[in-house]
Amino acid sequence: MPVTNYEKVDVYPLEPEVQEQLLSEQNECVFCWGTRDHWPIGMVMSYVWKDGRFWLTAAKQRARIAALRRDNRVSLAITSVGTSLGPAKTVTVKGRCNLLDDRETKDWFYPALASAIVPGSDKGKLAFQSMLDSPNRVIFEVVPEKWFSFDSIKMMEDSLFPKV
Repeated sequence: MPVTNYEKVDVYPLEPEVQEQLLSEQNECVFCWGTRDHWPIGMVMSYVWKDGRFWLTAAKQRARIAALRRDNRVSLAITSVGTSLGPAKTVTVKGRCNLLDDRETKDWFYPALASAIVPGSDKGKLAFQSMLDSPNRVIFEVVPEKWFSFDSIKMMEDSLFPKV
């Protein structure tokens, strides 16, 4: 049946395997948090998707670190642009952010992030990894609590090629 209500898009979620592919292939998100004066703010950040969690990093002196210590509620928005899935697929997550600085986490995370950001260049990966491994860096572990996904291709197919 053709689409008649373009405001009700929650009927077009990503299939679980497509969502997993998107989260695994993509390495950038918009990471959002709240400031002290309750303004929402977002920054494009690189991430690694592992074990059902998002992993990111920043230096301790960044303003977002103090904000996350005050309130660890965050949101991430990820698009399929630049992946093998093509455009028009999105995932948004609400979750809680834990700040970590233990050696064990850094030892697996830095190589994983370097591989995501600098694919195909061992020398580039090692240089990036070395740059990340600074004394004032923390790792963000975002534990998802609520998911929102949207596949606009599904909506377009229902709109342009309705099933009769």
